[in-house]
Amino acid sequence: MLKVKDLTFSFKKTKILNKINFSANLGEYISVIGKSGSGKTTLLKLLYGEYDLDNGSISWNNEQILGPKYNLVIGYDFIKHVTQEFDLMPYISVEENIGKFLSNFFPEEKQKRTLELLEVVELTKFAHIKVKTLSGGQKQRVALARALAKQPEIILLDEPFSHIDNFKKQSLRRRLFKYLKDKQITCIVATHDKNDVLGFADRMILLNNAQIEENDSPEHLYKHPKTPLIASFFDEFNSINNEIVYANQLDVVEKSNIKVKVSKSYFKGNHYLIESIHENKTLFFEYSDELSEGSIVYLNINK
Repeated sequence: MLKVKDLTFSFKKTKILNKINFSANLGEYISVIGKSGSGKTTLLKLLYGEYDLDNGSISWNNEQILGPKYNLVIGYDFIKHVTQEFDLMPYISVEENIGKFLSNFFPEEKQKRTLELLEVVELTKFAHIKVKTLSGGQKQRVALARALAKQPEIILLDEPFSHIDNFKKQSLRRRLFKYLKDKQITCIVATHDKNDVLGFADRMILLNNAQIEENDSPEHLYKHPKTPLIASFFDEFNSINNEIVYANQLDVVEKSNIKVKVSKSYFKGNHYLIESIHENKTLFFEYSDELSEGSIVYLNINK
């Protein structure tokens, strides 16, 4: 189990994280969300042992994770950290990058493991291509595979799909998170993308004002958002009579107390997002068809 107790960290006298407490079980996937500058990346670096804590402690299976004051070499064998910089070897192949730290004493096992990970990150066809010729998204996938090569007990991922195009992103998410669950690898992911969370994460941690504001399941936080900040992570929302209401929770009806004037329709695939004005405030709702500017419609909250 990963245990984080009273973690506090400052940078140049600015407190980045203050009294952070949480734990993660074997094979659990926790997503860390928050606005830019909220401390997501810093938290992952602290979990990896890249920085020294001001106060508090971090441990994995009762072994303390310590920073550079205590370790000549940063990091631990049981933990891997995939950053947005990748840190790959550009002049050797994808296959060689992935297998670089696997033992040559067991060539068959090494080959099998490398092929397995190439399939997970959907790069089998690029096995013998030099990394320097790959796109940013492909390099990110190589970095993911290389981190998994020695099957760590815990993996830290910082925006793991940020460089990957939408054509590959969905299938890669499914493959990667299934693999981590199957292998019981604990996963901590810093992300700004709800699609990295919904359907995959066991829990979400929301960082705000240097502290943990929420720590619960994605489903619970989606259905019961306490603040506009958590609601905004998931979808377009409105504040109606001090209640948070998602755009998809408003239905068009013949008559109601919520009268709006349509100002814009945005095509979203299987629906339109309608921007409207209600009592001099902007209000968003979803509708099956485009509505003309200036139209008057009535809405009902359906929760």
